Amino acid sequence: MDLLLALVVGLAVYGAIAGIRMYRADAKLPGDLAIALEVGSTRTSAVGSGIDRMGMRWAPAVLRMMGPKAVNKKRHQIDMAGNPGGLTIDRYAARRAVYGALGVFGALSTLMRGQIFVSILLLAFGAFWVEVGIWSAVRVRKEHIERTLPDFLDVLAVVVSAGLGFRQALERVAEKYEGPWADELRITLRQMDMGVSRRQAFEELRKRNDSEQVAMFVTTLQQGEELGAPIVETLIQIANDMRRTDAQNARRKAAKAVPKATFAVTSFLLPGTLVLLTVGFVYGANVDFSFIKG
Repeated sequence: MDLLLALVVGLAVYGAIAGIRMYRADAKLPGDLAIALEVGSTRTSAVGSGIDRMGMRWAPAVLRMMGPKAVNKKRHQIDMAGNPGGLTIDRYAARRAVYGALGVFGALSTLMRGQIFVSILLLAFGAFWVEVGIWSAVRVRKEHIERTLPDFLDVLAVVVSAGLGFRQALERVAEKYEGPWADELRITLRQMDMGVSRRQAFEELRKRNDSEQVAMFVTTLQQGEELGAPIVETLIQIANDMRRTDAQNARRKAAKAVPKATFAVTSFLLPGTLVLLTVGFVYGANVDFSFIKG
């Protein structure tokens, strides 16, 4: 049965990869989506692409079952994840269909053999595997951006102070960086090239990122532009504020870690140590416990 299941799954994946050319490549995409796919396509795997094509015919049905409100919420979550691997709402629905079908099929197969726990795990896999990938991408991306942003602003301030305009300096510095923050900057720059105003492009940058530091960067930059503050001083001030916030967050995490460590020591380490010392003392004293048996 396991061999048959593995054979069916292997043939399905192979057939999906072989049918890539059947996917419509001439579809006209919206500007923002095309940019996001262009940025994310460099990290698309062959297996992920095959799964997308295998479930694409069922994607509309999945989206209808989700409803418009849930679809909009999931689309925003995918944007916050940075469209990992070129992920879109349609590809998300396709993967939900494929993984859901595999989870149900595997759960039924194992349930017929009486493996209830394995069946539950397979159902959970089909229902949440795509969600876990998105949640993980959002968290990792947020941490990477917040770690990169202060140093980026320092470099940007130096380049602007050298005489370049903000738009040219932003493009020059973005070319030297890699990762989620560089992807976000490229999307923002491409939007401005397409005619979007700088204010609107940075507002879209704020919406795509669930990060306080990115929101601080956009807000301070717009306020400085409205008030006519020097851009170099504004960038340096933002970087200093972010580092101060990071230090406060680190102290807050350390303060929360102390009670947890104390609980672990008093609940596990200390009793275990006392038991070990007591057993060692009794064993070393050669105490005769034969009286217990009478």
